[in-house]
Amino acid sequence: MSKKNYAGIPDKYGRLDDAQVVLIPVPYDGTSTWQKGADKGPQAFLHASENMELYDIETRTEPYRKGIYLAPPVSENSSPEKMVEAVHKTAKNYINQDKFVTLFGGEHSISIGSIRAFNEAFNDLTVLQIDAHADLRESYEGSRCNHACAVHEASKNNKLIQVGIRSMDISELEHMTEEQVYFAHDMVNDDDWMSDSISQMTENVFITIDLDAFDPSILPSTGTPEPGGLLWYEMTDYLKQVFKKKNVVGFDIVELCPDPQEKSSDFLAAKLYYKMLAYKFKYSNTKNDEDDED
Repeated sequence: MSKKNYAGIPDKYGRLDDAQVVLIPVPYDGTSTWQKGADKGPQAFLHASENMELYDIETRTEPYRKGIYLAPPVSENSSPEKMVEAVHKTAKNYINQDKFVTLFGGEHSISIGSIRAFNEAFNDLTVLQIDAHADLRESYEGSRCNHACAVHEASKNNKLIQVGIRSMDISELEHMTEEQVYFAHDMVNDDDWMSDSISQMTENVFITIDLDAFDPSILPSTGTPEPGGLLWYEMTDYLKQVFKKKNVVGFDIVELCPDPQEKSSDFLAAKLYYKMLAYKFKYSNTKNDEDDED
C-alpha cells in the first residue's frame, strides 16, 4: 500500500515533505467478535479511492492539492496492546511534523492509539464518536484494547460526545455521560441534536467514525451492522457543521469489512474520507488554513 499514492494522485501531491495530510492505514482485525475482515478495509478503501473523482462538487475544491501522503501501514498485530502502542507512536510522529493526521482501520480498537496520540498533542480535546455502539467497556475478552473498549479511555481523559448510539451493554452505563450521548432513537425526533452536540464540544475536536454508524441499507459491509443508522446527507451535514464551528485536529474511520460482491460500501467510505478533507480545508478555523485560503 505504501508504494502507491492515495487515490492515484500525482507524485508531487503525495510526498511527505510537501503534504499537509497524512493517511495511516491500520489493517488490524485482532479483536472483532462476529464478522471478520476489517483488516481488508484499508485496501478496499484505497482501491475505491483510486476510482473516485477528485473534484468535490459541494465545496468546489480539489482537496488532494493540499497534498496527501499515504504512510506505510501499521502492521503490528502480535497483540491488541502492541497494535495500540504502534498506532499511538506512528500517529504522534506525524502530528509532531505538523501534519493533519488521519487513519483508516481496521477495527475500532485502533482508535485507542490514535485518540491517545491526539490527546497528548492537543489541549482540552473533545472526542466525537459517531458509532452504532457505545464501545465503553473497561475491558473485554481479557483486554483493555478490545474494539468494545474503543472509547473507554477517552471517556476518562476527554470530553466524549457520542452520536448515533443504538447498541450497548448495561455495564457500559456506569462509564457513560448520558447528557453527552445522542441515541439514534432520540435523534429521529430531535431537530436540534446537531447544534446541541456541537455546543458541548471544546474548540479542538478529534472525530472517530465507525462505519456502522450508517444505516446498513446504505453501508452493509461492516462487522456488526445495526438497523436505524444515519443516512449520507445527515452524516455530511453534521460533519460540515462540526468542521465549520470547531478545529478538527484529525480523524479516523474504522470497521469497513469489505464484501467482494458489494463495492458500494467501499466507495462510500472513500467518498466520506475525501469529503472530510474537503470540509477541513474549506471551513477550517485554524489560522494556518485561513492564511492558506487567502
